Amino acid sequence: MHRRTSVCHLAFGLALPAQLVLAEPTLTARIGDEPLHLRWSEMQPERYSAELALPAGELELGAPEADNTHPLALYRKQPLGKDSAYRFNVPAAGNYRLIADIGEDASLRLLPVKEAKPSKPATTCPVWHGGPVTVSVGEVFAEGERVRDAYSGQTTEVRGGRVTLTPAAGSDGLLLLEAADAPATAAHDWRNATVYFVVTDRFANGDPTNDNSYGRQPDGQEEIGTFHGGDLKGLTGKLDYLVELGISAVWITAPYEQIHGWVGGGDNGDFRHYGYHGYYALDFTELDANMGSEADLRELMTEAHARGIRVLFDVVMNHPGYSTLADMQTFGFGGLRDGMGQYLPEHWANWRPESYENLHAYHNLVDYQHPDWVRWWGKDWVRAGLGDYDQPPSAVVDPVKGSLSFLPDFKTESDQPVGLPAFLQHKQPTGATAREGYRVRDYLIEWLTDWVREYGVDGFRVDTVKHVEPDAWAELRKAADRARADWSAANPDDPFAGTPFWMVGEVFGHGPETSLYRDNGFDALINFAFQTEAAPAASECLAKAEPTYADYARLLAEHPEHNFMSYASSHDTALFFQQTGGNLGKQRGLANALLLAPGAVQVFYGDETARPFGPTGSDPFQGTRSSMNWAEQPQPEISELLRHWRVLGQFRARHQAIGAGRHERLSTEPYAFSRTLGEDRVVVVQAGASVGR
Repeated sequence: MHRRTSVCHLAFGLALPAQLVLAEPTLTARIGDEPLHLRWSEMQPERYSAELALPAGELELGAPEADNTHPLALYRKQPLGKDSAYRFNVPAAGNYRLIADIGEDASLRLLPVKEAKPSKPATTCPVWHGGPVTVSVGEVFAEGERVRDAYSGQTTEVRGGRVTLTPAAGSDGLLLLEAADAPATAAHDWRNATVYFVVTDRFANGDPTNDNSYGRQPDGQEEIGTFHGGDLKGLTGKLDYLVELGISAVWITAPYEQIHGWVGGGDNGDFRHYGYHGYYALDFTELDANMGSEADLRELMTEAHARGIRVLFDVVMNHPGYSTLADMQTFGFGGLRDGMGQYLPEHWANWRPESYENLHAYHNLVDYQHPDWVRWWGKDWVRAGLGDYDQPPSAVVDPVKGSLSFLPDFKTESDQPVGLPAFLQHKQPTGATAREGYRVRDYLIEWLTDWVREYGVDGFRVDTVKHVEPDAWAELRKAADRARADWSAANPDDPFAGTPFWMVGEVFGHGPETSLYRDNGFDALINFAFQTEAAPAASECLAKAEPTYADYARLLAEHPEHNFMSYASSHDTALFFQQTGGNLGKQRGLANALLLAPGAVQVFYGDETARPFGPTGSDPFQGTRSSMNWAEQPQPEISELLRHWRVLGQFRARHQAIGAGRHERLSTEPYAFSRTLGEDRVVVVQAGASVGR
């Protein structure tokens, strides 16, 4: 699930159950016909846990006076009130932990307690003291073949099946060995792609005149959720920077038109939250003016393609953006409660809360049952729980039809033909046109794939995949392939004309394993496991990456059409630099671990320069989207870090074998592995981390 800031529940007429306010949780528990006694332990004030040893069967949990029960999903926090009750089918006997919060935001969570596995001998990272390193390479390079270390530029010959070289100072004992006569460039292979993910608004400002489009304004405070000025023109100006990093594709946040106004950000409504990240769509057919003009987008595509860089759009079919005061006023949908207009300024977006209120308080002015909500998306298009719209179920109960973060949920599953939403019928400018017999998904698919047909977009990074029915994604992919063919025919001189479309999906929590999503249009899925299971240890030394590398390469070898995209930092989870407490040594080690990993990899903007976590308010993910730290690059330690990332990135870009090849460990002291794919061969050696790292 895509993580976003919370908004007031009143936004769509939703309300949580009345909360429990008790000395400790008062819950009944039963499995089968047997009652369970819950022994609570206080974890901290207003938070309790109970350990449960459960047999297989149906577990029922709830307040004694509850009337209805709902399915309980493992790990997920769910509201707990006087009418809350849940059931969970225990598949097999095991141990579980129940956590109950009984404070202002009362909630319940059920977690499995994993059995401790026998510990394996810990891999220790050797320390390199600066001397020469000898390694056997006879299985990869021929006797007498000249081999180059891509890090230092040194060359030597293979003698007796071995080479001896001294790693470059500052390399952490790395040798990046390639044939001295290896080609300077490699054919593109998505399994070896290095994708640079950029939140466009936070990257580079190429045109300050568009910074305050649609009346958007900075807040004059920490600017947590406001637009920062980054745009397509700014990104185009940094393409050579991406080339130096060895980037083969850039994934940009959705550039189409977002809601014009703001919603209250975070649980506490403590900042103005605009759609700077591209996930609050208003009009899928128009560029957002903050991103620039159509000419700016054409220039970005042309210049990126000329440099061998593909461009991926982030796309969303699960939901549009929230309603806002600004859009209500501009487009004439929704309505205010009687007498509330007197509390609004001439431009509603300029409303400010009283000293005792937060930014969620504007919902008190809005009548969410007003008949004029029909002028917004309309009940045939979305579930939103306001006016005469359908009430969306919980996304836990129904992941496809449920509402995420109280966003309106598109009815992509519906086979009912619909007309254009009322506000789009009158909006100017718009490219939205009424189509006879179109369903909701047909409009969305046409709108999204028109960017491919018109501008040559090379692929989609698809948001919230598990919250839309699979056949809708399959239809999107088929339409994108047709649009790609149309663009190629119209632009035969473009370097990428005739190359296939690529689609990678976000299935929150998915790992590198294969899945049925491949059958529904996806070439790859984002690999969430690398950030948590591999990166922390592998950034200390590559020897700790060996189990991960071997497993990933095995998956790719056994399933030739399979791919995944690993990352260590993202806008929805955390920055790796933040997680390590600002450790520059581990950030350098991350370059080794990530850029030498099998399968596609994603660099989050600023990974290469240790971009710091920014202001975040009451939404813990906003800080991951801080502005790019260009001003810090001249600092010696950041400059050296960037140089290291560039060396690794360019080495990966030259060798398909790194991402797509067969992996084999050659030795443990020093740690060395090979990757081979046809004639492409590399050997990576790490003698150990530098002294003092």
